[in-house]
Amino acid sequence: MSHPRPLHVLAAAALAAAAALAPAGHAAAQDLPTTEQLKAALLTAADLGPGYTEIPSTESPSPGENPSPVSGCDALSNLINQHAGEPSPATPHVEVELDGQDGNPMVTESLTAEDQAKLTADFNTASDAFKSCHSLTFNAGTTDAVTFTVTPIVLGDRPDAPAVRLDGTIAGVPLNAYIGLERFGTVGMAYGFFQREAGSSQLASMQYRTAVAKVERTLGTTAGSTTPPTGPAASV
Repeated sequence: MSHPRPLHVLAAAALAAAAALAPAGHAAAQDLPTTEQLKAALLTAADLGPGYTEIPSTESPSPGENPSPVSGCDALSNLINQHAGEPSPATPHVEVELDGQDGNPMVTESLTAEDQAKLTADFNTASDAFKSCHSLTFNAGTTDAVTFTVTPIVLGDRPDAPAVRLDGTIAGVPLNAYIGLERFGTVGMAYGFFQREAGSSQLASMQYRTAVAKVERTLGTTAGSTTPPTGPAASV
């Protein structure tokens, strides 16, 4: 399947930003969900409905495969550029890309398990970057640099969960994206929704809620919680 490159640029940036939730390093002795348990909590094509296809990780954009340096907002640019070339973090981490028909829309999700105190610090850093950013220019992966306006939004049911909307245009085609972060005790989630020639947030918000609900149900925890999961994943 051929993907529109501008959407890949945004998706790669979202996954790079997600890496900020767990820089490479060693997990603490605290019990964490395993990679397999996190995988069970990820969205699947069946969760999103007809027309979606899961893209194998070897084909989906990742910070290491498609670096996307950005500028225009120091806080968020530093997060993305810093992790653009790094390998997968040492802590348990999984990610998925789900594409609609002809790659539009694209949905990305990553889950990372990390020591509670470290996750809190990383989550706060990413949250502050979201709040302070108003514009981002992507200068890799497209013929010309593309500038997106960045607007903080509430993507799901929890107002404290950091999320932003990105709006831009390339070759006259409008591009629209939503990136949201959430934590579930010792698990951090990064969600991305990317679409072209559309600007409604309704589908992005609905699928974000689907992602949150699946993590809560699978890991036995609550969005926004600062305590480790106590449900099925934690007891395996």
